[in-house]
Amino acid sequence: MLYRNLGKPLFFKMDPEKAHHLVIGGLGRSVMLPGAEAAMRGMYGVTETPDLAVDLFGLHFPTPVGLAAGLDKNGQAVRGFSSIGFGFMEVGTVTPKGQPGNEQPRLFRLPPDEALINRMGFNNEGAEAMSRRLAGLKERRIPVAVNIGKNKVTPNEDAHRDYEACIRELFPYGDFFVVNISSPNTPDLRSLQHGSELSSLLEAVMNEMSRQAQIHGKQKSVLVKIAPDVSNEELEFMVDTISRSGVSGIIATNTTLSRDGLSHGNAKETGGLSGKPLRERSTEIVSRIYQQTHGALPIIGSGGIFTAQDAYDKIRAGASLVEIYTALIYEGPEVNRRLHAGLRELLKRDGYAHISEAVGANHR
Repeated sequence: MLYRNLGKPLFFKMDPEKAHHLVIGGLGRSVMLPGAEAAMRGMYGVTETPDLAVDLFGLHFPTPVGLAAGLDKNGQAVRGFSSIGFGFMEVGTVTPKGQPGNEQPRLFRLPPDEALINRMGFNNEGAEAMSRRLAGLKERRIPVAVNIGKNKVTPNEDAHRDYEACIRELFPYGDFFVVNISSPNTPDLRSLQHGSELSSLLEAVMNEMSRQAQIHGKQKSVLVKIAPDVSNEELEFMVDTISRSGVSGIIATNTTLSRDGLSHGNAKETGGLSGKPLRERSTEIVSRIYQQTHGALPIIGSGGIFTAQDAYDKIRAGASLVEIYTALIYEGPEVNRRLHAGLRELLKRDGYAHISEAVGANHR
């Protein structure tokens, strides 16, 4: 209740982007204080339990709930986020060169809809700055995925060079990687999801991952993050191409351009919509991917998760892990404990001893 009664009213009176930077900066600096991480774990941490711990991609996830990309764009608060109950997190999206992103204002709240709209445009300090920060972490309590993208000025025909550059710079420091081809806020980025562009890009990515694995003596997984705004035919083609590429999984989904059912005036703003309005569509896409691949390609479900039932719906649809973002803004760090406790109850109700038993249960 601390966040709901004190933190949220204060933050929601501020400009959304200023509040964002205040939180990230605060989390990044606070861990420098003696005992701060232990205090955060005591207040918000989640105790690992055997029924919800997941081993996937050669990594151990103490809980199945992670932090989606976009909140910690520069890897400034990894230690802080690792202390408030997440089982993993994404940093980024990072591009080879730092870039300011789109003009402000570019982040908008829609409180009645429990949603956000952003058109940030991959604002970040660049791959080199990210590598320095991640290299400086002495230990990691949870897996850290690096979400990579292309610079705004890079034409699509050269996009593969940006993804390769990010991999070369960051390979030693990411536990796994996420190829972001689905943000609606970089011009023409989503066209990389379709046709021969997708297969060519993923071939380049996988070749670079193989080169780096040989150099560093360790294989690492790559996932692809896709958009919800695709037809069933487009989705089928994308999933087929992704499956044949050799990547390890899919994150479904990124933000949406849809504005169906919104009531707040900020619905008129351009950008990607996240939060509760995305819940059903992202779950539907998780389900379609699982059915098409017969569960052979692991899925991380992302979009509209606020409650344990929301997370469980995605798991039963086919997700092995899930991510939140907007729920953290609206519910605060207490949300992770609620999700963990609720998921345990749902598993128990349905007679499952481990979360893996529930993955794809809707299709059996």
